[in-house]
Amino acid sequence: MELRVFTEPYHGATYDELLRATRHAEECGFDGFFVADHYHPMHFTDALPGPTDAWTTLAGLARETSTIRLGTLMSSATFRQPGALAVIAAQVDAMSGGRLELGLGAGWFALDHSAYGIPFPPPAERFERMEEQFQVITGLWATPPGEKFSYEGRHYRLTDSPALPKPVQRPRVPLIVGGRGPHRTPALAARYADEFNLPFTSPAQSAELYAGARAARAATGGPPLILSVCLGIAAGRTEAEIDTRLALLDEPSRLPPEEPLHGSPARIVDLLGEYADLGASRVYVRLRDLSDLDHLELLATEVAPQLRVKRS
Repeated sequence: MELRVFTEPYHGATYDELLRATRHAEECGFDGFFVADHYHPMHFTDALPGPTDAWTTLAGLARETSTIRLGTLMSSATFRQPGALAVIAAQVDAMSGGRLELGLGAGWFALDHSAYGIPFPPPAERFERMEEQFQVITGLWATPPGEKFSYEGRHYRLTDSPALPKPVQRPRVPLIVGGRGPHRTPALAARYADEFNLPFTSPAQSAELYAGARAARAATGGPPLILSVCLGIAAGRTEAEIDTRLALLDEPSRLPPEEPLHGSPARIVDLLGEYADLGASRVYVRLRDLSDLDHLELLATEVAPQLRVKRS
């Protein structure tokens, strides 16, 4: 089971803080460093200096790291046009030497949109746009050099695109779809994604949603999906450390309710083992405090090795 870091810089972060955390995660041996793509804080206070743009951040991190994988959980389909996003992602993939992964979602947080003047269509249209974005992005990347790509959808139209640049990774950048929806989200993951991710779900809820995604994928005849989960984790060597980290994860917010995992490293290993038993091979650890680099080191030294031993 791989451990990746998931951060929420819309709560207020500088690029330098994100870079320090990313480099530390890389040094500790984490497999990836992923950023949420939101502009409005989920909590009820505005933290300075304010949000960062996910793709601007990833472009910088791509040049200032060397081995750790980078990506979004999730970019909203409402934020960018698919043709432009295909260009941006391909360039960041090249800037990183082929370490990018693209998580794409339909968009759900209305305040992102109203606060920054971004249109926010009804849910059905957002999912339609998300599916068309997958078709456009994968179509652009799959078009052979020298050929043109055209697309006629309900929401997007492309005519004779040169379909450049291409990502470094071939045949394309790995794609991630995630969410708690029982029908449309697993269906989209089955058709377009390499990985199906669940946000802050219990083992029982995860089991049900993983089963739906597996069934949808089997119906397409494609290879098995990578299954992953994003979790709040508060590990510590003492009760005081655990309580301090748990308090941040329990802070009131606009996010759906979640139950963070908390306890000693040994207890965290056991709790994560429940997800591994369901087939999850990746865990995105929610790092609420970018300055808490000791937490990353604790997870890397006392949790990650045990996960590898228990699941080998």
